[in-house]
Amino acid sequence: MSIKTVMCVFSVERWDQDIKQAIDFCEAQSAHMTALVVCLGGVPAIATYEAISTAWLDEQRKEIERLTEETRAVQKLLERSGLSFDVQEIYTEFAWADEDIAQHALYADLVLVGAQAAGDEPLQRRIVDGALFQSPTPILINPRMQTVSSSPKSILLAWDSSDEAARATRQSMEFLKGCDAVHVTLVDPVARSWENGEEPGADIAMFLTRHGVKVEVERVASGGRRIDETLRQHAVDVAADMVVMGAYNHPRIQQRLFGGVTRSMLKDSRVPLFLSR
Repeated sequence: MSIKTVMCVFSVERWDQDIKQAIDFCEAQSAHMTALVVCLGGVPAIATYEAISTAWLDEQRKEIERLTEETRAVQKLLERSGLSFDVQEIYTEFAWADEDIAQHALYADLVLVGAQAAGDEPLQRRIVDGALFQSPTPILINPRMQTVSSSPKSILLAWDSSDEAARATRQSMEFLKGCDAVHVTLVDPVARSWENGEEPGADIAMFLTRHGVKVEVERVASGGRRIDETLRQHAVDVAADMVVMGAYNHPRIQQRLFGGVTRSMLKDSRVPLFLSR
């Protein structure tokens, strides 16, 4: 997948570090940046009509004014960068933010989320639920306060023979092709003709090799640990610059009730995480 448009999501609260990293990434990709500045409006507390119509409306006005100011600041900074860009702002409530973000993500090749936006948990949830589940666009979440490499040297590709993993593999091909080593990682794989094949990982390795990707298949034993813990440790072991994985292999309601590998990786990963569904 050729990356020509990157949608970068910025929190109205803090964005100074995220935008520096986003500019560096887009410059390295020669990509257009759509800068999306998001403010999640506060929900009025239960009170009388008079209280809502005064205090809450006044607070809403202040939030909108701040969003306008921060958006202008983003605009000015990007104008000095020389980058091809456009800037958009969203003032929305938590319940509707995912739909608003998803609508904008339709017109990007990749959604980039920096450490400051990812550290805003309510905003991160809305980005993931919107861009990842309501648009076809993959997400790259960078938990580090440093620019995510546009040419990673080592990538851990989490493979489980699922549709999600296959889609993530195809959509991350831009990164995989230029990598020194792609570690196709299977946790506790079971050889089955209808799932992993007689030699787990061999089929996806052959597919990637035909695309010029340098592949190493690694079958990792969990040793009783959770899958996300095993993947994070293996990412450290292979000095991965990025983890590529399919998002959610079970119904979303089940994931929200019981957690899941993707949710845990989003919470605890210290390596840039490329997600697709």
